[in-house]
Amino acid sequence: MSTKNPSLTLNNGVQMPALGLGVFQSPPAETAAAVEAAIQTGYRLIDTAAAYGNEREVGEGLRRSGLARDDVFIETKVWISDYGYDATLHAFDKSARKLGVERLDLLLLHQPLSSDFQLTLDAYRALETLLAHGRVRAIGVSNFMPGHLERLLGVAKVVPAVNQIEVHPYFQQAELQRLHAKHGILTQAWSPIGGITAYFGGKERTSFNDPTLLAIGREHGKSAAQVMLRWHLQQGRSAIPKSVKPARIAENFDVFGFALTREQLAAIDALETGARGGPDPDSITLANYGRAIPEA
Repeated sequence: MSTKNPSLTLNNGVQMPALGLGVFQSPPAETAAAVEAAIQTGYRLIDTAAAYGNEREVGEGLRRSGLARDDVFIETKVWISDYGYDATLHAFDKSARKLGVERLDLLLLHQPLSSDFQLTLDAYRALETLLAHGRVRAIGVSNFMPGHLERLLGVAKVVPAVNQIEVHPYFQQAELQRLHAKHGILTQAWSPIGGITAYFGGKERTSFNDPTLLAIGREHGKSAAQVMLRWHLQQGRSAIPKSVKPARIAENFDVFGFALTREQLAAIDALETGARGGPDPDSITLANYGRAIPEA
């Protein structure tokens, strides 16, 4: 069995590492070191976003690592405040400058902004322009639900390569994943080990202490987090677990030397609750989430 991070082929032929480091809510002061540790561990995919406020530190971590630019896959996301054709073109410039690169490997729209979807369509048109001009290698979306995707696909010239969505054993979005498969869109899981289930206090059961996941982990000598990441990989998804702790970053990467059985995969599938951990994408509006993204 391979002990290396497999590559996934996007719908335009671009190769993307399956497992990457996410930096959502990573404090800027800790982000550069986390990225550097991830690169040293073997990660070659780093996911960030303009709204995270740490793109500059991601770029610093990449430079510290000494890794050649072409050896790392960098993806970031445009925030809703920068939607619209011209504004999104400028959002690319801001992100690229902060990251210290001339070209991005993957650029996503962070939310569907269903309250003003025309702005979203104009923003996606800008992504298509950036792709045509070689400024990005692939484009996609994040947190788009079936209705949002269908509206986008009705007018888009380029099918999104990726939809980055909340996926973990407690919230699997199977219908949406089937739609992705139909259109050749790769599912990329944020909160892939269910961290969102532990963010808010008062919950006795989280994915980290789930009896089923712990039992499967014991059979392989692995943690619940490693079991969940293996589940994603065996079902063909990309996953971007977040951590700033070098030991946890390394643990999350140590998922290539074992395989879950068909019965174990089914047992994890059966943990579905239907309960979303993050906000409903339709609740993300300019009125309540709009904020200026600083210049580079």
